[in-house]
Amino acid sequence: MEAFSDGVIAVIITIMVLEIKPPHGTKLSDLRPLLPVFLSYVMSFVYVGIYWNNHHHLLHATQHVTGGVLWANLHLLFWLSLTPLATDWMGENHFAPWTVALYGMVLLLAAIAYTILTKTLIAHHGKDSALAESIGNDRKGKLSVVIYIIALLSSFRLPRIACALYALVAIVWLIPDPRIEKRLNSEPHSR
Repeated sequence: MEAFSDGVIAVIITIMVLEIKPPHGTKLSDLRPLLPVFLSYVMSFVYVGIYWNNHHHLLHATQHVTGGVLWANLHLLFWLSLTPLATDWMGENHFAPWTVALYGMVLLLAAIAYTILTKTLIAHHGKDSALAESIGNDRKGKLSVVIYIIALLSSFRLPRIACALYALVAIVWLIPDPRIEKRLNSEPHSR
């Protein structure tokens, strides 16, 4: 499951970067029209990287998977696979309201899918498992969903504020959450 997920995430990043087309001119100023495309790519790259990192840690705290876990994982990968489309549309259209809303919808649904994956894994491993204890009450996850909803609602009138809120969530997740890693390192049978 981890190797498959890593492969899908690598393809997502590859597709995103291939959507950035070089300018036809040779002057540095010819890059200016690419700035919105590049900024949306950077934000999406960071998001996909955050998901990859957290997914990696999540799976290392997992002992085994079930069919339900596999489907929950595919659900997450589905929403992440829409990131290149949302990224490209938003960048190409200079952060227009509907494009920012679609981007936010993809972020929101990926966050919900990740929550479903963690809850499915915890249900399988038990409430007393290392995984359940390391996830805890998942304040960052819940806060992210609330911010995504606020950003999504504001994207129609204030798309730049919505983008700033999306960036805020990314910053919150860039600060490493060491709970799973600490828990795994403290157990003698960790992988």
